[in-house]
Amino acid sequence: MNRLALALLSLLIWVQTASATQSPDSLRHAAENAVRERYDQPGNRLVVQTDSLDTRLQLPDCALPPQAIPPKQPASRLSVEVHCPVAGGWRVRVPVRLELYRQVLVTTRPLQRGDGIVMADLHSEERDVARLGYGYIEQPDQATGRVLARPLTAGSVLTPGALGGRQSVRAGDRVQLIARLDGIEVRASGLALGSGDAGARLRVRNDSSGKAVDAVVRDAGVVEALP
Repeated sequence: MNRLALALLSLLIWVQTASATQSPDSLRHAAENAVRERYDQPGNRLVVQTDSLDTRLQLPDCALPPQAIPPKQPASRLSVEVHCPVAGGWRVRVPVRLELYRQVLVTTRPLQRGDGIVMADLHSEERDVARLGYGYIEQPDQATGRVLARPLTAGSVLTPGALGGRQSVRAGDRVQLIARLDGIEVRASGLALGSGDAGARLRVRNDSSGKAVDAVVRDAGVVEALP
């Protein structure tokens, strides 16, 4: 009788062990922790949350804690691989939502293509960079002195693709001011009151008259007065 009881007890233990399944919470925690470890760096603020797992998912209980491998590039929605680190262990993908906030440069006013960028044109704001698929700029010295390759509205995140080359004229530069009227060309020296690349409009103070005029940048150090 004792032998029969022991056999039944052993069978019950075996059945319970064989039918044990991996906790869905352990999969979610492994995925979330891996994402936090990857992106929790100085200057970052994270919000990490897993989506609900399929209730039909039944995985054998792993003898070791599950391990997760997050993608190398951040995105608002990630597919994180979680696996059982034993021979023949299972692998599964866990959906994770990521919000990754950093301080990035944002325009303070509307800017036109060809405008030169100065500090007053930018300020720093916290944005979710996981949603910024075109990149972003963090440091002012990466942008000041450059010109815009395309127009930007106020409040736009400054991206690497929006930046052109270094500006041809900077505020405070001595420039050659050209004025054309009825086929006659007059040249004078002036002081640039704004910055920009070729094609950009800015104000220039004529040294001879002391008056500020509207002009367009034609080349490095050369501007043409507008009618």
